[in-house]
Amino acid sequence: MKAVIQAVSQASVTVEEKVVGAIAQGLLILLGIGQNDSEQDADYLVAKITNLRIFPDNNGMMNLSIRDVAGEILVISQFTLYADCRKGRRPSYQQAAPPELAKQLYFHFIKQAKGLGIPTACGQFQAMMAVSLINQGPVTILLDSQRR
Repeated sequence: MKAVIQAVSQASVTVEEKVVGAIAQGLLILLGIGQNDSEQDADYLVAKITNLRIFPDNNGMMNLSIRDVAGEILVISQFTLYADCRKGRRPSYQQAAPPELAKQLYFHFIKQAKGLGIPTACGQFQAMMAVSLINQGPVTILLDSQRR
């Protein structure tokens, strides 16, 4: 499972001109789910992300987690994180999970984040989405559950 995490001062996702998820300060997470991923991968990433100290403290040092700043999370399903561009000019997505598995693990990830008491919004699975954000920092971090 792969995640692109961006610290944001605000973010939203729109489907067919309707906002389906929005947050104030917090984390925008683009979540890619691979063929071999499981609930353990989702649990690992939720724990890692919610404890990352990437928000500034009073001295401007990155010492605070999403929990410390009482931030929110917006999770967007992003199968294109599994793009393989090594051959030719058209990316292959063969390593991405099939939709049934991806949907199950996507909602498991969201459930786990909400279970920690973190306000969590999400996009619409398998929809064409427009994502809007104001990156804070900017802080952008890549995580891969297979590279522990």
